[in-house]
Amino acid sequence: MTTFALVGAGPGWGLAVARRFGAAGHHVALLSRNADHLDALAGELHGEGIRARGFTADVLDPATLTAALDTAAKELGPIEVLQFSPVPRGDFMKPVLETTAADLDDPLAFSVKGPVTCVHAVLPGMRELGRGTLLFVNGGSAVRPNPKVAGTSVAFAAESAYAAMLHDALASENIHVAQLIVPGAIRPDAEHSSPDALAERLYAIHNTERGAFRHYAEPMPT
Repeated sequence: MTTFALVGAGPGWGLAVARRFGAAGHHVALLSRNADHLDALAGELHGEGIRARGFTADVLDPATLTAALDTAAKELGPIEVLQFSPVPRGDFMKPVLETTAADLDDPLAFSVKGPVTCVHAVLPGMRELGRGTLLFVNGGSAVRPNPKVAGTSVAFAAESAYAAMLHDALASENIHVAQLIVPGAIRPDAEHSSPDALAERLYAIHNTERGAFRHYAEPMPT
């Protein structure tokens, strides 16, 4: 049995994705800063017959990320699928002319150093398995910079570049790296961007769409 690890676990679409991978037979490792929040999510999945556990970690603290992912692999089984999709903080989203050099420190640590830390934590296990999937989920500013949210736009672009390089570097090892762009709001009534629709899409990217790097939940607005 292998593990699906979700960095940025939440009660909405994150839970839907965890449920989808759990239903497919994976154990589920939920990573977030809030232990009480994680216990509630893991309990809900347990009630559906999915083995799940929460692991406290802060994306801005690399040591906690590494420790959480290492512990998850030891307790639940090797991590075959990692999804990196924590929600950026509100203060990352200043307008471009109000964004200073110091304002970029945390967004870049969050969206670049965080993924790099996670990849280095799980890659040895994926190589031992002989397979794996690394999923990166971003908003539309990752491909179309938005001057109203400059910190996130800069950081998402850097994360995209890193993930695209991983896609090319790891393809020959049967480790698929993919990015899903979600251009609009995630809403229960959205045809393509509801929690359940995104969960199905991410599972398909892992399971049957192991080719292209970048995918879109729906078309970018004009």
